[in-house]
Amino acid sequence: QMRLKESGGGSVQAGGSLRLSCVSDEYPGSYYFMAWFRQAPGKEREAVAAIVSDGTTNYASSVKGRFTISKDNADNSLYLQMNSLKPEDTGMYYCAAARYSGYGSLQAKTYPYWGQGTQVTVSS
Repeated sequence: QMRLKESGGGSVQAGGSLRLSCVSDEYPGSYYFMAWFRQAPGKEREAVAAIVSDGTTNYASSVKGRFTISKDNADNSLYLQMNSLKPEDTGMYYCAAARYSGYGSLQAKTYPYWGQGTQVTVSS
């Protein structure tokens, strides 16, 4: 069972930046996809960004150009650099991992492994 732990959330003003981290207890090369999802109160969980084992990245249209997903295999870590944050980016951010392609990199049902989440709050 893969374990994932997020950190780096916090409260920022609109226009600010945060960098989220996710540490896995397994070598990231053991997965096919890793991704960040978020969930705002009263809303469904949505994909933010994903990275394939070959380094290919995919982004939700709402964050493209503002967020960057990356990984460091040496540190068993996944990152999400978030710039130009907006109030609508507020939510709990979750790290997820999958060993197989499943339904695609931006589909939550692809991912059997999830972290506990880290809260991001952006004020206007």
